[in-house]
Amino acid sequence: MVEGGMKCVKILLFVFNLIFVIAGAGLIGAGATVQFKFKDYFILLGGQFSSAAALLIAVGVIIFFIALFGCIGAWKENYCCVMIYAVLLVIIFVLEISAGIAGYVYHGEVETQVKKLMGETQNKYQAGKDEGKVWDTVQKEFECCGVSNYTEWYNVLNKTEVPQSCCRKNETSCKGATGDIPNKIYTEGCLTKFETFVKDNIFIVGGVGIGLAFVQIVGILFAFCLARALKKEYEVV
Repeated sequence: MVEGGMKCVKILLFVFNLIFVIAGAGLIGAGATVQFKFKDYFILLGGQFSSAAALLIAVGVIIFFIALFGCIGAWKENYCCVMIYAVLLVIIFVLEISAGIAGYVYHGEVETQVKKLMGETQNKYQAGKDEGKVWDTVQKEFECCGVSNYTEWYNVLNKTEVPQSCCRKNETSCKGATGDIPNKIYTEGCLTKFETFVKDNIFIVGGVGIGLAFVQIVGILFAFCLARALKKEYEVV
């Protein structure tokens, strides 16, 4: 049996696994929050942002099973179980770091990526159902009109008119080609407002992923220490 200091490591590993379960819940919550907040805007963000959030959720679910496996290994004082647990923690650590880095890398690409996708989807406003829906949502939620300026819609729609979603909240209709259109609609472009929204929230993916990954290092150290002690115990026997 494991004696002395290693008994303490065993107990600490149990405690860590409880923290690990909470960490898993945190990852699932962070990923789900991002998915929920951005579900209507993914067409303007590209696939990598959604993938990073989905990765956090997947890792969080896996963590529950790994924590259970670690508890069993520590309780049974089984060298193989503890080693497998430690290796799985290392793999999850790498995945979490990957998700975190992906979030931070995308943060630096937000301006270029969003501007490009906004331009592409705006030109498909009339032809594409999804593109029209996302633009109407963005313009209503952020109280804006067009990418940089409301007059961009004149070229897209081929007339001096903007989508109904550009109307100010107290206006029932503003689509007509009248001289007071600017007084009835949101005239500020959506690009700056949407970029700010994305950048303010993208750190959820990066911060949670990397933060919990480094907390996880403690569990990896505990697991390898316990495995080493168990191996020595078996060699003595």
